[in-house]
Amino acid sequence: MIEILNPTLLSRARDTGALVADILQTLKSRSTVGTSLLDIDRWTKTMIAEAGALSCYVDYEPSFGRGPFGHYICTAVNDAVLHGRPYDYTLADGDLLTLDLAVSKGGVAADAAISFIVGDTKPPESVAMISATERALAAGIAAAGPGVRVGDISHAIGTVLSEAGYPINTEFGGHGIGSTMHQDPHVPNTGRPGRGYKLRPGLLLALEPWVMADTARLVTDADGWTLRSATGCRTAHSEHTIAITDDGAEILTLPKQARP
Repeated sequence: MIEILNPTLLSRARDTGALVADILQTLKSRSTVGTSLLDIDRWTKTMIAEAGALSCYVDYEPSFGRGPFGHYICTAVNDAVLHGRPYDYTLADGDLLTLDLAVSKGGVAADAAISFIVGDTKPPESVAMISATERALAAGIAAAGPGVRVGDISHAIGTVLSEAGYPINTEFGGHGIGSTMHQDPHVPNTGRPGRGYKLRPGLLLALEPWVMADTARLVTDADGWTLRSATGCRTAHSEHTIAITDDGAEILTLPKQARP
């Protein structure tokens, strides 16, 4: 299903996107050395409820998972990259943490992810990997607009990731979003320009470049959800929800300090 939002729904999408961004920034500030992933999950649950919103994750039960996700945020540490199921792990200095959050409010969902390093130790390879995903995300957003093809966005993202030296997995990538969290079209993190669905104003996309340092192969944890690098290498993931407008793309999940 591909949804095109009318102006009323687009306004609601802006509100949802702002909520997602603000929750992520609050969680980032609280995620210090000694913080438990389960604390992050509890904080997320509380903030979603206080905003009168709904979690897109807690009852999420797709074919690739094992039963309902059962938590309110994805927390991926170091070699984990996608669908990180919170568990009783205490963050340590130098950990690379990815927080991925999707929330629905007013009947419209928004989805975003941030990667950052916990504590004072900043391993250069981790800093470089996070930067590459952020630059790839910016390139994908810059390429988006009415009449653009999905392949144009994928090519822009993939070019940045490849030039940075990272293998690219195409099993999981960006996606359409609207009344539900995951919709068509799929937006791979590499592709050929001029191919795929032609974007229209009112379409929402969640773009999400993610990489693993030295492999493109994923393995699944015993929890049936958490995806990790097959080699145990570190990973990073950046994501924004955008709306296609008449003259380009609008980022809906910007934190407060970055909003116009």
